[in-house]
Amino acid sequence: MSLADSVCQWFALSTRSQREKMVASLLHSKGYEEFLPLYRSRRRWSDRMKAIEKPLFPGYVFCRFDVQKRLPILMTPGVRLIAGIGKTPLPVNDSEMAALQLIVQSGLQAEPWPFLQVGQRVRIERGSLQGVEGILMAIKKPYRLVVSVTLLQRSVAVELDGELAVAASSSPLLVSSRQLLQFDSALNSPGSQ
Repeated sequence: MSLADSVCQWFALSTRSQREKMVASLLHSKGYEEFLPLYRSRRRWSDRMKAIEKPLFPGYVFCRFDVQKRLPILMTPGVRLIAGIGKTPLPVNDSEMAALQLIVQSGLQAEPWPFLQVGQRVRIERGSLQGVEGILMAIKKPYRLVVSVTLLQRSVAVELDGELAVAASSSPLLVSSRQLLQFDSALNSPGSQ
């Protein structure tokens, strides 16, 4: 990693409505490392069903750059602002970005998910998502791993079919199907909200 790479961090750029793909393309053409995670959604038209690609985080594009040299980013058509607190841009957590990139590269079906703050954090031990951490929930079957971007208060869910997960805490206990169902029951019981 060069010195220039060490000052570059991932940031979430707020975009104008439905301009995510255009912004990602413009940033790419300017030489920036951009990331626009997409998912396939089925839409019913009057005469047929059609699969379309939509952003996992509507209204946002991720971009890696030096925050001290952000003017060219902000001058990009379609970019509204850099997510942060007030006028202070905040970088996206590196592990959250790595998890999102791994989910997109895995080819597994992912979809937007409500941001969650409760539930057990787990780490996937085998399969194409090995090493990814998130919140595991049982919504009937298959199970879903929820990965959150804390800065945006948004999450993405990816379906897991039989991959083993380990508690992300210091104790490497396997999470059994029975524990998942208990976790799901606790999540869905009255008063757990």
